[in-house]
Amino acid sequence: MNSIQLAQRQWFDDIVARNASLIPDSLPWLNKTRSDARHAISECILPHRKLEAWRYSDLGKLFKQRYRYDGYSTWSLKGIDIDNWIYSEAESHRLVFVNGRFIDDMSIIHELPGTIKIGSLQHMLSSEPGLVSRWLQQKAQEVTDVFTELNLALINDGVFIHVPAHEVVDRPIEIVYLNTSHAQNTLSQPHSLVILEAGARARVVERFVGADASTYFFNGVTRIWLGASANLQHYRLQNESSNAYHLGRVVLRQHTASEYSGFSIATGGVWSRTDISARFAGQHAVCNLDGLYTVGEQQYTDFHLDVVHALPHCTSRENFKGIVYGKGRAVFDGRILVEKDAQKTDAQLTNKNLLLTQNAEVDTKPQLEINADDVKCSHGTTVGKLDPNQLFYLRSRGIDEQEARKMICLGFADQALAQVSDERARDFIRQQIAGIFSQQGSYHE
Repeated sequence: MNSIQLAQRQWFDDIVARNASLIPDSLPWLNKTRSDARHAISECILPHRKLEAWRYSDLGKLFKQRYRYDGYSTWSLKGIDIDNWIYSEAESHRLVFVNGRFIDDMSIIHELPGTIKIGSLQHMLSSEPGLVSRWLQQKAQEVTDVFTELNLALINDGVFIHVPAHEVVDRPIEIVYLNTSHAQNTLSQPHSLVILEAGARARVVERFVGADASTYFFNGVTRIWLGASANLQHYRLQNESSNAYHLGRVVLRQHTASEYSGFSIATGGVWSRTDISARFAGQHAVCNLDGLYTVGEQQYTDFHLDVVHALPHCTSRENFKGIVYGKGRAVFDGRILVEKDAQKTDAQLTNKNLLLTQNAEVDTKPQLEINADDVKCSHGTTVGKLDPNQLFYLRSRGIDEQEARKMICLGFADQALAQVSDERARDFIRQQIAGIFSQQGSYHE
C-alpha cells in the first residue's frame, strides 16, 4: 500500500472514529449492520484512477478535508430559507432533512390512506423496527463500495416510505435534504428506503440543496424496491452549495411488470457524482432513466449508470444530456449488461453533450455488453458545440448574442425535460436551468 492509499485509509478511519460516538446505541441487529460495515471499510478496495469506475475522478481535494456530523439545534436554522417549493403545503407530503437529520417542525405529512408509511428512518426504527429490519437488511446481490459501507457504518436517519400492495400515495412526496456548515465541515449521510409493493403507485421528488457557500460532504444512499406492477415516478434535483462534495447512490430493484421513471438533474457542487444501479427481478419490467447536467467554471459532475438485464422481456431507456461551459468537466459512464438468459431485451442508451467554451471538457463512455442473441439494443453519444447557423438565425432577428445562446441552451435542455411528466416539477427544473443561463457571460468563450 503506497502513501496515497495509506492517507485515504486513514481518512475513512478518521471519519468513523470522529462520528461513531455521535450515533446512539440502537437495536442489536442495527448495531451489527453498522459493525459489519465498519469492518467492510477496511476490506474494500479504495477508489483510484486505475479502477475503471474511478478513472476520471479526482478525489484529492475531498480526502484533504475532515468531516463531522453537525449537532447544532434547530434554532440555528433561523434565517435559512428553502425557497421555491415545487408544491404547496396542501399539495404534497413534505419531508425536510438538515445535514441528514429529519426536522419534524419543518415537515408536513398529511393523513395517509390505508397503511401507507411515510416518515424518517429514525422514527420508524422506534415505532416499527420489524418493518424497517425486513427491508434494510435486504442487501443480497447489491454492488457495494467503500463509500456505501461508510454510509452504513454510521447509519442513523433518512427517508422511509412503504406503500402496501395496490395502495396509491395521494400526493407527491417532496423531500428536501438541506446541507449547511458552520464551525466545521459537515458530514451528511442519509440512508433512504422506498418500498412499493405489488400494484402500488407513488411520486417522489428528492431535492439536494446547500446553504450559501457551505463546505460539506453529502454521501447519501436511496434504495428502491418495486413489487410486481408497481409504478414509481422519481425525480432527483441536485443543486448543492458551490463548495459541496456530493455523492448520491440509487439502488433499484424491479419485479414483474413494474415501471420506474427516473429523472436526475445536477447543477450544483464543486464535485458531484451520481451512481444508479438497476436490476430486474421479474420479466416485463420497464426502467426509464433520464437526466440533465450543467457543469460550469471549476465544477466536476459525474454520472455512472449500471443497468443489468438478467431476465427476458425487460425494457430499459437511458437518455442523458449535458451542457458544459467555463472550465467545467463532465463524465458520463453508462453500462447496459444483457446476460445470456435475457432474451427479448429492449435497451437503448444515449448521451448528448453541448460544449459552450474551449476549455469545457466531457468524457463520455456508453457501453453495451450483450450475451444473448435475441435482443434489440443500441447506444450512442455525441459531443458538439453551439450551432453557428442557429446562432446566426437568432441574431439576424434582432436577438442579442447572450439571449440567443441562452435560447439554444434551453432548447437543448427542453428535449430532456420532455421526459418529466409532472408539469410542476418540469417547470421548476426549467426555471432552475434558465437561472443558470441568465447569468451574464457565464458561458461565453
